Amino acid sequence: MRNTLLATVSLAAMLVTGAASAQDGTIKVGVLATLEGTYTVLGEDGVRGLKTAMNEVGDKVGGKNIELIIQSTDASPDSAVRGARKLVEQDKVDIVIGPLSGSEGIALRDYAKTQPQVTILNGISGAQETTFVDPAENFFRFNMDGAQWGAGLGEYVFNDKGWKNVAAVAEDYSFGYTNFLGFAHGYCDAGGKIVERLWVPLGTKDFGSIIAALPDDVDAIYLGLGGGDAVNFLNQYQQAGGDANLIGGTIMVDGTVLSAKGDAKKALIGTPSSGPQADTWDDPKWQAYVKSYQDSFPPDQRFPSPSLLATGYYNATHAAMQCLNDVKGDLSDGQKSFRQCLTGLELDAPNGKIVLDGNRQAVGSNFVIEVVELDDGNLATKMVKKVDNVTQTLGQDEAEFRKLGLPSRDILECS
Repeated sequence: MRNTLLATVSLAAMLVTGAASAQDGTIKVGVLATLEGTYTVLGEDGVRGLKTAMNEVGDKVGGKNIELIIQSTDASPDSAVRGARKLVEQDKVDIVIGPLSGSEGIALRDYAKTQPQVTILNGISGAQETTFVDPAENFFRFNMDGAQWGAGLGEYVFNDKGWKNVAAVAEDYSFGYTNFLGFAHGYCDAGGKIVERLWVPLGTKDFGSIIAALPDDVDAIYLGLGGGDAVNFLNQYQQAGGDANLIGGTIMVDGTVLSAKGDAKKALIGTPSSGPQADTWDDPKWQAYVKSYQDSFPPDQRFPSPSLLATGYYNATHAAMQCLNDVKGDLSDGQKSFRQCLTGLELDAPNGKIVLDGNRQAVGSNFVIEVVELDDGNLATKMVKKVDNVTQTLGQDEAEFRKLGLPSRDILECS
């Protein structure tokens, strides 16, 4: 495990001392990313997305220099709070971009309430509770949550694939529950049955008992795994001779998994999934973003195409920089003008227009996708359909949606 990352990256011509502030020409931006543990590869690409955005923006924003301070976490809530405290209380940052993982986001929402002088823009964490329950006024999320990322997938696998009964294996924490809820919401409504749910801790190395417990009489298996967990499962499932149809949770088929070494990932070819982007989408703005990402790093220091982690941090960074430009770097009066700009911003993001609801939560487009093998042998996702204007209540009346309860191991009942 790495030690806490202490490197400071400055986009100004010179590094400025810790006493610098927006008033004397420098705005300090702290960045939280999972650069330790099972989600390390996800955090690294998140940082690449942020740096891609900053390469496009340049050295000055709103007439001020931007100083970045990058702080490592390990996907745990405690590490996120420790990292945020260092950035806010020691480094005296004005803005925080992050975190990456679901439970980290919930913890950072609570920490935000104790630091009203700082504005936090979520990196890519996707737990529903972060903005849906007692949101913090200084916490903004320009990515949809994990349930929104499931919009359209359940209906697709039931109606188009004809898979009427599924089992599920997913990570046992807030994002795993939230992402599964998005799939189950549509799948249950379409008439599907979820006959088995198996939950595994983050960082699981041995999936033998889980694979042995999977029922044989199902049409497909939903896999809500990511990072090292996803790769470990695929390797062991292949070795065990598994050949069931697979349904991918959002981070199961992300570039962080599709670019992993070894052939086990080829079991994902043809796997349907859903999330905030499709790698091979032919939209010109998306293609320009992919090229910008590729041009920002040597091929051996990036993925063939940006992962959704990169896209989340890219969008959050552009939202922050656009509003800093609009208010000419003015963070006075408790950052009032800056936050008003964020609240009303329509972000013309590469993966579709994004606006915020009353809880400062993104409403945007979701992509139902399938994994394909490209001519060069790389794996990527192609769009099957796009679902626009996905709200946090998945189009349902808010009062009715809240009756479902917060995402958990048991929600939704579907039998």
